[in-house]
Amino acid sequence: MGSPTNKTTLYPKSHILAASGIAAALSFFLLVIPSTDVEAHKTFIPLDLSNPEAQQVTALNEKVTSLLGAKVITPLKDGDFDTLAQIARNHNHHGDFIDHLRVTNQEPPPLTSTAGNHAASHSEPADSSDQWTSVTVESGNTLSTLFNQVGIPNSTMYSVLNSSKEAKRFTRLRVGQILEFQLDADGDLLALRSKLSDLETIQISRDNDGFVFNKEQLEPEVRNRYAEGQINSSLFLAAQQADMPHSLTMQMANIFGYDIDFARQIRQGDSFEVLFEEKHLNDKRVGTGNILAARFTNRGREYTAVRYVDRQGQASYYRADGTSMRRAFIRTPVEFARISSRFNPNRRHPILNTIRAHNGVDYAAPTGTPIMATGDGRITHLGRKGGYGNTIVIRHGNQYQTLYAHLNGYARGLSNGSHVTQGQVIGYVGMTGLATGPHLHYEFLVNGRHVDPLRVDLPVADPVPANERERFMAQSKQVMASLDQHRTIQLAMLEQ
Repeated sequence: MGSPTNKTTLYPKSHILAASGIAAALSFFLLVIPSTDVEAHKTFIPLDLSNPEAQQVTALNEKVTSLLGAKVITPLKDGDFDTLAQIARNHNHHGDFIDHLRVTNQEPPPLTSTAGNHAASHSEPADSSDQWTSVTVESGNTLSTLFNQVGIPNSTMYSVLNSSKEAKRFTRLRVGQILEFQLDADGDLLALRSKLSDLETIQISRDNDGFVFNKEQLEPEVRNRYAEGQINSSLFLAAQQADMPHSLTMQMANIFGYDIDFARQIRQGDSFEVLFEEKHLNDKRVGTGNILAARFTNRGREYTAVRYVDRQGQASYYRADGTSMRRAFIRTPVEFARISSRFNPNRRHPILNTIRAHNGVDYAAPTGTPIMATGDGRITHLGRKGGYGNTIVIRHGNQYQTLYAHLNGYARGLSNGSHVTQGQVIGYVGMTGLATGPHLHYEFLVNGRHVDPLRVDLPVADPVPANERERFMAQSKQVMASLDQHRTIQLAMLEQ
């Protein structure tokens, strides 16, 4: 090989040898000298292409790139060139190409990132030193799993969770939720945030004393909206066709649940009208609020409901005339379940095959379906009860008692003597004891005597107080007139 001082700018053999040498040198350099990027990168070198020497260096640079099979974007430092030159010479290759790189590597292009992370995440630049990494929650993921994906140790996760009670909200994950991690140049956690909804984002950030929790809560614009529907097959389908979300349908069923048994009384041709609050953020619907007024026609009979907030700030639903919709008991303890067996003192037992009184109503429902207390009261029995299996008995004052049997399990925090409120979840449907399938057996006793839960005359709560009645009636007339106006508009639109 010739001396480097005898080379001219045009001799391909030397350049081929130089390319091979620099390929080996750069490969070794990338392996032994760590960088903050996981992947190798490509160095882009600004050259004056009108210079013949620059053209040959460009060709060699492209050769090096093809040999390395990598893309380098980080500029080399002066000390790096000395190292590469020495390595090249040790392998009997020419080091002068390193000098070309040294000269032409001035003022490199801006640093950009092409590195990827885990398949379920991606990175985006935040500033010159810190990065935000987004991770999407998948089925089976825990917070520890997600911290490990971005390379954060569990010790940091424990510090985050122990920083405050609110920070534990990050452990309540749902599939599809996105968590964003902000890391510093050393890979340490600076901040963690997650958008829980269009209205709420939670974040935890590092400060001098540890981590601090913050919540961003946006206030939506609340508009009143009207919806109506006619039931042809099911209440849920009719509500869906009326563009009512599931939560609003459940709210409507709960409001009228004292008067209408939605498990057995709904018929084709029944209809409903609802005036409710709808939440908007920048013209996007982000949720619903309270039902303000509603009308439900069941088997030709019309039921009305008006939401009223009294002077003490307590909200309740009353009929349009001010009488209370609320009764001391709701009619059914399981929502929208199918009645599989009715109250029958002379029923033949399906397992024992003997005539044994069926002193309650059976509601067939999937295992785990929530069971609600039908009235306020105190638990007098919680545990096994012979053929009833797992059972809860609630006493409601001195006159009434209810029983819930064949439970799969009990709600947390309940025991004998616990006080429960109407509508509170107390257990879950199962098939413990003598049962052929998952269902709830529900009994209703008056003065110690079993009565048919579907036919018992339930006591009614108090009407609107006398000192609030004038104020209520003014509000009731206004919202019911709004329902009538919307219905008239809808009918006119259908007739066009």
